[in-house]
Formats: sequence, C-alpha cells, structure tokens
Amino acid sequence: MAVLISCIWLLLLPLSAQAFDPGPQTGASVDQVAKLVEVWNRYYGSADSVRERRAAFEAMMQETPEPTRVQIKPVDAGGVDAQLIWPARLHHPIGRRVILYVHGGDFYGGSLRTHRALAGALAKAASSDVLLIDYRRAPEYPYPAPIDDTLTAYRWLLDTGYENDNIVVVGDSAGGNLALEAVLRQMQVNGPLPAAVVATSPMTDLAAGPSMMSPKASDPMVDATRLDALRKAYIGNRAPTDPDISPIYAPLAGFPPLLMQVGSGEALLDDTVRFSEKARQAGVDVSTEVWPGMVHQWQLFPFWLDDARRSNQRIAEFAIAHFADKPLQ
Repeated sequence: MAVLISCIWLLLLPLSAQAFDPGPQTGASVDQVAKLVEVWNRYYGSADSVRERRAAFEAMMQETPEPTRVQIKPVDAGGVDAQLIWPARLHHPIGRRVILYVHGGDFYGGSLRTHRALAGALAKAASSDVLLIDYRRAPEYPYPAPIDDTLTAYRWLLDTGYENDNIVVVGDSAGGNLALEAVLRQMQVNGPLPAAVVATSPMTDLAAGPSMMSPKASDPMVDATRLDALRKAYIGNRAPTDPDISPIYAPLAGFPPLLMQVGSGEALLDDTVRFSEKARQAGVDVSTEVWPGMVHQWQLFPFWLDDARRSNQRIAEFAIAHFADKPLQ
C-alpha cells in the first residue's frame, strides 16, 4: 500500500519534481521501519503533554550512537547556542561552505543531542561544516523566538565570513518550517539568500492539510492531536494561516532552489506536496522526493535505516550541487 500511495503522489507531482525516484521499498526496509516504530512507541507510549514528549524524544535519542569521524566545537552564534561540526579530515577547508541545520521536534522538543548524528553524517557526506543550532523552544519561548534564532544564526554565518552562496539551510519537521520562514524573512528585507534550502517533512501548514486530517492517516509519529498540542504551545491564539507562521500561505517567488523530502505514509505528506506545487508555480527550482514507506523524521536514523542513509546522501548531493565552492573529489 505504501508503494501504491507513493506512486500516486509521484503522478500528481509536476515532471520537473520527479527527477529522482527512490524506488519501491524493500522488505529489509519494511522490517527496519517496523523496529523503529517499536522503539518510538516504547518511549512515547505514556507521553501526553508537550514536556513529556520532549523528555521522551531526548531519552530515545540518548540511546542512539554519537557521530564518528567529525570534529565538534561549541559556538555562540550571535547569542544562539550551537555546535559547529566538520569532517575529521586534514584536507577539509574549514570555513568555506556550511550547512545551517535547524532541528525538528514539534517546536518544543529536539536538541543538539537528538540531531548530532544526522548533522555529523551530512558534514562528512557534503565535505562541509554544519552549524547545528539549539534555538529557543516553546512553550517557554513561543513564536517568534525559534524563527528569530534561526535567522540570527544565518546572519551570524554571514558575519563570520561564510558567503551566502556557500550556505545551505536544512531543517526537518518543525525545523523545516523554521528554515523556510527564516529564508522568507530574509527575502522580505532583500538580504543575501542562501544557495539552497532543504526541508524534510516540513510543517508548512499549521492549520492542518488534508492528509493530516484524513481518517486513513496512520503515521505513528504525527497525528492531528499532536499537531493541535504543538500549535497551542507554539502560536497560542494566533491564526495558523498567518504566512509568518505557516509558509504555505506566503508568496514564494524568488525563493532559493529547494529540495523537499517526505515519506509516503506521513501525515505531513500533503504539507510537502502542496508547498512544492505552490513553489513550482511561483517559479522556484524545486525538487520533491516521496520515499515509500518512510515515517516522519526517518532521516534521523541513518544507523538503523538504510533509507535514512540514502536520503541523507541525497541531501548532501543537493548541497554540493549548489555550493559555489565545490568540495574536492
């Protein structure tokens, strides 16, 4: 069924967004995802409040491997706590190109620890620095604090000496929302834009798209109840259709080249596909990948999922293709 859904969505996407086909899900991949869901349910089974879910995410990711063969340096990115991560290779030219990584976690969860393995994997695959930021989170710091911190970190990179055409902004889930919104803000002030943006399973519509509300939605990671909780924690009584909150309602003309990834069984599938189509109609160079059978935030688990390693390699290749200074082969 997951493969069938993926094929249907691929047919609905414009031809320009179909350049890469992940192919059908393998039996090994099905088993790997099932084991991941078992682990997820073990930690999240009794986590109801946003703070309980935040703690569950941290506890789960504490059991996962740390990145290897990378250097990690704590930095103050203009007042935003962060870690600068780069490959542990002598020939790597530190400070030439960088990925700004904005972690997911429903605006109230996630941290440097939960996303460090993924950030390290991207640093090695893209021969790039990665700035992983620890932005302020709801409910203690609701909208617009997380977007403010993301944009502050981006501008700090510019001030530090990275050229904008050597910066790629990447975010997953809520971090995908923040990545998109920060770049849209930069567009509003005619500031220098990053070379490209990657949004994986992004929350583009906090009003909830059709796939989120479908009774057939079976995403074990995200559902309408969870969306309602994170929406209350993050935006309170603000309108979820505000384009400064939900980027799908914003004008997109002039947005940098964009890669979007989403799993075929995700509740956020519709968020990604609708945003992609709107971006394409606005003239944005957008590529969209629907990965069969993948659950929300599967890219976080390259140590468990073959498809996480494959999809993360795709992100790295996209970044390399758009950096002005290509890494030496």
